[in-house]
Amino acid sequence: MDIRSIETGISVGPQIMPADLAELKHLGFRAVICNRPDGEGPDQPGFPEIAQAAAAEGIEAIYLPVQAGMVRDEDATAFAGALQRLPGPVFAYCRTGTRSTTLWSLAQAGRRPLPEILARAGTAGYDMSGVVRRIANGGRTPTATADASFPVVIVGGGAAGIAVAASLKARMRDLEIAIIDPADVHYYQPGWTLVGAGVFRPEETARTMGALIPRGVQWIKSAVAAFEPGNNAVILDGCRVVRYERLIVCPGIKLDWGRIEGLEETLGANGVTSNYRYDLAPYTWKLVSEMRKGRAIFTQPPMPIKCAGAPQKAMYLSGDTWLRNGVLKDIDIQFMNAGGVLFGVKDYVPALQDYVRRYDATLNFHHDLVAIDGPARRAVFEIREPGKEVRRIETGFDMIHVCPPQVAPDFIRVSPLADQAGWVDVDPATLRHKTYENIWSLGDAMNAPNAKTAAAARKQAPVVAENVVADIRGGAPVAQYDGYGSCPLTVERGKIVLAEFGYGGALKPSFPRFLLNGTRPSRLAWFLKERMLPPIYWKAMLRGHEWLAKPIRITAAD
Repeated sequence: MDIRSIETGISVGPQIMPADLAELKHLGFRAVICNRPDGEGPDQPGFPEIAQAAAAEGIEAIYLPVQAGMVRDEDATAFAGALQRLPGPVFAYCRTGTRSTTLWSLAQAGRRPLPEILARAGTAGYDMSGVVRRIANGGRTPTATADASFPVVIVGGGAAGIAVAASLKARMRDLEIAIIDPADVHYYQPGWTLVGAGVFRPEETARTMGALIPRGVQWIKSAVAAFEPGNNAVILDGCRVVRYERLIVCPGIKLDWGRIEGLEETLGANGVTSNYRYDLAPYTWKLVSEMRKGRAIFTQPPMPIKCAGAPQKAMYLSGDTWLRNGVLKDIDIQFMNAGGVLFGVKDYVPALQDYVRRYDATLNFHHDLVAIDGPARRAVFEIREPGKEVRRIETGFDMIHVCPPQVAPDFIRVSPLADQAGWVDVDPATLRHKTYENIWSLGDAMNAPNAKTAAAARKQAPVVAENVVADIRGGAPVAQYDGYGSCPLTVERGKIVLAEFGYGGALKPSFPRFLLNGTRPSRLAWFLKERMLPPIYWKAMLRGHEWLAKPIRITAAD
C-alpha cells in the first residue's frame, strides 16, 4: 500500500483493497475518503466493499467520487468540509492519488501561498503545477502553454493503445510517441473466461504496464480529464496539458456496475460473481466447482458490450463442469438476455443451440437485470418485449454471473469527440474522426458498428498505423477496416465455436474451412484459444508483429 503524507492529518494514495483497512487501522488512520468513482477499472473493488471493511475496523469511510481530471471547485469545497468533519488522521485515495491531491490543493487556494501548496504536493510525489496555473487563471486550465508535446499522443494503454503504438514504431522507428494511461497493470481480459472455468490462473492474465510499453514510447502515467481538439491539447489529471500533432484515442469501455441497484454491495459474496472483473473470476470458479444443486443465472445487458459472447461462454463452461461432475440434472440454468437473439450472427446459432439443449438451459430474451439483493439471493429483471408493456419479475438464485451494463468512459462522453450516444465518432473504414482530421480512434470506445473484442483491436491497430503514417507523409488514407471481430465461444472444456465476422455479419474466417469450420465446435479452436492466442497477444500483437492482421489497402474503386 502506497501512503503519502501531505501534511499532518491528511495522507493520499492510489486505490486500496478491502484487506488494506486493517493496516490503515494499525497505522492510526481513523477515516478514509474515496475520490474514485466505482467502475473505472477491471481490478477495482467497489466502494461498498471498502466501506464494509472499514466499518469492521472502526474506520469511518465516505464516498466523494470525482471523474478523472474533472475536479470542480464544489468538489474541493466538499473535500475540505469532509476533512473538517472527519476524525483524523484521514487517508484519501483515487486511482493514483492525483485527484485526491488536486482536491486538497484546490481546497487550500486562498488559505496558503501557491508555492507552499506546490511544495507540499511535490513532497508527496504529485506535480500540482497545472493546478496552480488553474488557480492563478481563475479556475480555468489554459492550454496555450503545454507541459509536454509530441508528434503522436495515444490515449489508453490497453490492447488497442499498445498495439497501435507498436505498429507505428514498426513503420517509423524514430517517431516520437506518448501513451497516456494511469494503470500500473495491463490485463489480458479474454483470459478471464478461462479463469472463471478453472483453466487459467488469474496471474497469467496480468503484466506490468511498464514491461509492455514499446521501446522508445514515453509513458505518461496519468488519467485524461478533457480534450481541446481546437488547440490540439489533452488536459490531464492535475490540470497538466499535453499537446499533440496527431491524436489516437483508445481508452476502452466503462463497466457501469452502479446501474444495477444493489449489485456493488454484493459482488464477490452471496453467490454473486462476474468474469468481467479480475478479482471476481476466481470466485466464479469457486462457485461453479462447489455447486451441487440449485438455480444458476447468467445475465447479458443491452448492447453494446465488449465480447458479446462472454456472458454465454460462462454459462456453457459452467454447464460443462456440472455435467462432468454429475450434478447437472439438479441445477436449473437460466440465461437472462436483454437482447432478442442468442448470438448476433445467425450462422453460429445452430451450434450454440445444441449446447443450450445439452445443458438444459432456459433462454429468457428481453430480460434485463435491474436490481439484486445479495443476502436474500433475489434478482429483479425488467422485461421489454416488443409490442408489450414493460414489466418486472423477481426470481431467486443460488449463483448469478452478472455481465454489467457498459458505456463509453465519462471523459469521452462529454468531449467534443463523441457522437450523440457518447462514442468517439469515426469513419468506420479509415477509423479517422469525422470532424477532426488529425484524430483517430480504435478499440471499444469508438462508434464503428463492429464487435468490441481484442481481436477487433488487433485488426484495427495496423489500419490506424498505416493511415497515421500516410498522413504524416502528406498523403490520404491508405488502409481500411472491414469490421472484423472474433469471439471464440467456449461451448465446453476442450471445444470452441470460433465466430469470426465483419460488418453486417459477413463471415471472415482466418483458416480454410477444411482445417477449421468456425460454425461447428472444434478442438483446434480450443487449442488456438488456450495455447496460441495468449502468446500471440503478448508477443505479437503488443509488439507490432501483425500475424493474420495485415491491413486491407484502399483501392481506387473504394
